Amino acid sequence: MLPYINKPFEFLSGIVGASPDELKLIFSFFISYPLAGLLKRVPDARPEYKNAFVISGGLFYLVGLYSLWTGVRTLFISSAVTYALAHYLRTSAYMPWITFVFLMSHMAVNQLTRQFADNPAEIDITGAQMVLVMKLSAFAWNVADGTLPEDQLSDFQKSRRILKLPSLLDYAGYVLFFPSLLTGPAFDYNEYRGWLDCTMFDVPATIDPAKKPPTRKKRKIPRSATPAMWKLASGCIWVYLFLNLIKYYSHEVLLDDQFMKLGLLRRIFTMHMVGFTARTKYYGVWSMAEGSCILAGLGYNGVDPVTGKISWDRLQNINPWGVETAQNSRAYLGNWNMNTNKWLRYYVYLRVTPRNRKPGFRASMATFVTSAFWHGFYPGYYLSFVLASFVQQAAKNYRRTIRPFFLDPVTQKPLPSKKYYDFASWLATQTTFSFVVAPFVILRFDQSILAWSRVYFYAVLSTGASMAFFASPAKKQLRAVLEKRTKDVGAKMVRSASADSVTGPGREPVLGVSEDPGRDIDEAIQEIRVEVERARTGTLEVGRRGRSDSRKEQ
Repeated sequence: MLPYINKPFEFLSGIVGASPDELKLIFSFFISYPLAGLLKRVPDARPEYKNAFVISGGLFYLVGLYSLWTGVRTLFISSAVTYALAHYLRTSAYMPWITFVFLMSHMAVNQLTRQFADNPAEIDITGAQMVLVMKLSAFAWNVADGTLPEDQLSDFQKSRRILKLPSLLDYAGYVLFFPSLLTGPAFDYNEYRGWLDCTMFDVPATIDPAKKPPTRKKRKIPRSATPAMWKLASGCIWVYLFLNLIKYYSHEVLLDDQFMKLGLLRRIFTMHMVGFTARTKYYGVWSMAEGSCILAGLGYNGVDPVTGKISWDRLQNINPWGVETAQNSRAYLGNWNMNTNKWLRYYVYLRVTPRNRKPGFRASMATFVTSAFWHGFYPGYYLSFVLASFVQQAAKNYRRTIRPFFLDPVTQKPLPSKKYYDFASWLATQTTFSFVVAPFVILRFDQSILAWSRVYFYAVLSTGASMAFFASPAKKQLRAVLEKRTKDVGAKMVRSASADSVTGPGREPVLGVSEDPGRDIDEAIQEIRVEVERARTGTLEVGRRGRSDSRKEQ
């Protein structure tokens, strides 16, 4: 740690009530902006200078600000082992799996150490390591994809594959990219490489030269100060909200005896505000981190050929409006920690699925387990994940069975009554997930159950009742009513485009949370039956061969 750097944070800590390490984290976000502005001004033709600047900035955060010497060692071990495996086992089909298991195991050791230390106010290396696990496991898969023929790769894999291992300097810059080092967002190596050599900013020849992104002097990186400052401003607002709300809505409120003196509706509202207050911290942190990445240029995501408007959402990790206005569980989870969603989809869910086969139970289970272990080992995480899976299934049944009653059977456009369904869906989603995420904030099992019991397990009961209802003959009766309603107007019944179906594939888990645990369990049972039958058939076949051989010998 730099001499005397801790003094101002200790002084401010006594004024605002936050720990020195938490204040350092906020300071690191602010200082990332002038540093990112300087980084952007490094000549485009000198990528080695950019790497040196990035590495220096990353080491300043880890050592100069936090004195995380053991953290540097942790990141070095993860990075060095990953690079070595990619180098020596590059053509092995097992290389990315070995890398993934090593990275997850290495991170698990540090997460357990942090959990046993039980000091959440202290900043350690686990946050940065969680980000690095995503980057390095993706790196291993990208290297493996570079050894495969193009006809075996999807468009996403083709854009991310690494044909030649990067130099150690480029690799170190990718690992220690300081604007996203401590809290993310994560990104793939080819994105970093495209930013480094400025090929990311190449404009297609089909775009009108008058609509090309404006740049300064001879730099290829477009001007990005305005969108970066908007992200900084929004992040500051969220942090300000957090610092003010946490005084009244920390998770300890749910465990205090005074909580039970409130009426039930007030207790449910308080639980919602505890979850909202916890989210504001992440809204602020991730928005500020994304803004510094935008200022450096890495957030660039192309230009609209018609309007000439630049997109800066390549590294968007959070959509607060999408979360707070979500009308279903998939939208709620899909707008939260978006880069982790992307990593789980492309580097876990689709990777455990054999080529030319549809993902099934194994892919869903692998994604669920990975997401849970990646977050850590606090029991509260697992309570939230398991309940969220069943909430997803109940919500899907409502969208498929109840929602069509509020749509025109011919045009599938919303009826005037649809606004009532939308409000009810929003209210149900928000109050249900306020209950679901409470253990995620509380962490401990006994305290999580206590908090749930104080609102009478309302989300567990409502979810269970919903699943029981849709498992009963009532579901078939509702479907019959819908079919009759459609036939009466001479139309053919079609599946409506709900929010989850228009925003992406509806089957894959979001943040590892399965959309249909019931179907996953059925698939698991079916797979077990197939394996048992295969084993039994194989045993019988071996027995027949043995008897046949013995007859021949006689």
